[in-house]
Amino acid sequence: MLRADPAALADDELLDRCQRAAFGYFLENVNPDNGLVADTSRPNSPCSIAVVGFALSCYPIGVERGWITRDAAACLTLAALRFFQTSTQGSGHDVTGHKGFYYHFLDLRSGLRVWRCELSMVDTALLIAGMLVASAYFSGDNDEEAEIRLLAEALYRRVDWRWAQGSSPTLRQGWKPRSGFLHYGWEGYNEATILYVLSMASPDRPTSDDSYEAWTATYQWENIYGHDVLYGGPLFMHQFSHAWIDFAGIRDAFMREKNSDYFENSRRSTYLHRDYARHNPYGFDGYGENLWGLSAGDGPGGFRASVERRTHRFSGYAARGAPFGPDDGTIAPWSYPASLPFAPDICLAALRHLVDRYPEVLDDFRLPSGFNPTLANRRKFGRNGWVSEGHYGLDQGIAVMMIENHRSGLIWKLMRSNPHIRRGLGKAGFTGGWLSRPVPGGRDVA
Repeated sequence: MLRADPAALADDELLDRCQRAAFGYFLENVNPDNGLVADTSRPNSPCSIAVVGFALSCYPIGVERGWITRDAAACLTLAALRFFQTSTQGSGHDVTGHKGFYYHFLDLRSGLRVWRCELSMVDTALLIAGMLVASAYFSGDNDEEAEIRLLAEALYRRVDWRWAQGSSPTLRQGWKPRSGFLHYGWEGYNEATILYVLSMASPDRPTSDDSYEAWTATYQWENIYGHDVLYGGPLFMHQFSHAWIDFAGIRDAFMREKNSDYFENSRRSTYLHRDYARHNPYGFDGYGENLWGLSAGDGPGGFRASVERRTHRFSGYAARGAPFGPDDGTIAPWSYPASLPFAPDICLAALRHLVDRYPEVLDDFRLPSGFNPTLANRRKFGRNGWVSEGHYGLDQGIAVMMIENHRSGLIWKLMRSNPHIRRGLGKAGFTGGWLSRPVPGGRDVA
């Protein structure tokens, strides 16, 4: 239940409350012995390696905001890095990873693979990105912070990115012990930019020089509702890589041709989602000027129901997108803070509308993975409709990071100072903007 009326708070205070509530997820759902963090707050949830990457990125924010001491943050960070450094690697089943990559989901206590899940290339990249944030932030001379830097570098260098291409110019999405690489790679724009930047920058085992160009060749440029955009349906595709890399003013060959950049593309895509909700082609309840945002997230489950005399299929966890779907009326409220740097006016207006119109959707200022107002007052659902039970670490992590990038740019500043990030962007063909400026002192960037 809410402990304060969010409608009565100024914008800065509302964002602070939401950011702190999201940060609390990691302290509540971490195993302090090994630094692994649960995928969701639901009972018996395994660890998600991507969530660990978000956690490692959020600990410095917590220190700067006074929500955790520097020593405590360093302790949690070291626990995770030491675990991954000593974890079992190999091509068998009872392991944590292979070739420097890690399985998508791990047992929270043992750290071993669960659910017969895939060795995940992009989730490993998100984990490594978090390690590099930790390396940049913990720059002290004491033994603990020196060890953080040493382990982060070693774990990054251990990843065999070239192996993950298989026989393709693009990276494979995953690998399993029995069947090998999954039968699909990356096609179309999505959250994988950070994956390609890190893979190309590797000092020891980089991908081929044509890997990024091969991926961008699959892009889909569209004009939708008057917006010229590089299309990616769910909003998280326009947010995740941006949580670590400031793309404003830097361009690769694709964006130079379009006279745009990826930051501007995310801004347009955010507005596109609002415009889609204004059009509301399926007649879902609540959609409009200030209630929008489709992304990957929890859903009400697998069933069919009638809306505006049309039968719709409602899904569980799924990647929903606009305008080409899928769409079952389920909004991802965490999309508002996650898109805040791109479109602060409409994101704050949407967050305000949410807390004014649907205050029960928030759990002490923590945003749910999804909610569906179309299902209000229907069988099994309450007066606000369906609201996700529990919380997801990915949602909370991106909210913490993007609120901070909006407020102070902390993560962007840390990553601008990282030589691997700069080298990877350069090899991918990015130029201009902050890439044209030297790094003062080799670390800190104004």
